[in-house]
Amino acid sequence: MTVRVMLVSPATTAAVREARFGADEPLDELGARAARAAAGDLPRVQQPLCAPSLRCRATAEALGLRAEPVDRLADWDMGRWRGRRLDEVSASEPEAVAAWLSDPSAVPHGGECLTALCARAGDWLRSLPEDAGRVLAVVEPAFARAVTVHALGLPTEVFWRLDVAPLTLTELSGRAGRWNLRCGRPLAGERDRP
Repeated sequence: MTVRVMLVSPATTAAVREARFGADEPLDELGARAARAAAGDLPRVQQPLCAPSLRCRATAEALGLRAEPVDRLADWDMGRWRGRRLDEVSASEPEAVAAWLSDPSAVPHGGECLTALCARAGDWLRSLPEDAGRVLAVVEPAFARAVTVHALGLPTEVFWRLDVAPLTLTELSGRAGRWNLRCGRPLAGERDRP
């Protein structure tokens, strides 16, 4: 049986617009409005899931989903960089940022390395039963990218070349470890954005 995994990226927040590392911030009114506009544009599933972050839970709620928060779907742990702007960290710790961007096993922030994130995402994907059917989860963009890297057997460094925009659907379908990708379908609330 083919499993269809649909990953929805959450609506935007002020922190996202400011290029801050996630710090479990809630949706702002702009993000909530966009998510509500996209409600009803998702395929139906029996039990939607979401990452435990405020942003993912609020997006799921605004989309009209009664999603179960799942700890295994958590965002990339950025350690002491949480909540800080990327340009601020780059200015104060240029060598650390360079290592983080070039070495998938680097953890200069004291959190989770990219290799571990991709492994965790792969573990979750492998844990889905063959009869899972259609799985929909609202997850942070980094998790969607990591799942994609794992599913397609891409080198970990490709993670940095994948973009996942707010309120888009990344779809994987497959079975027995062979996955196909359909990425970046915007939900209704995001179709008219430039």
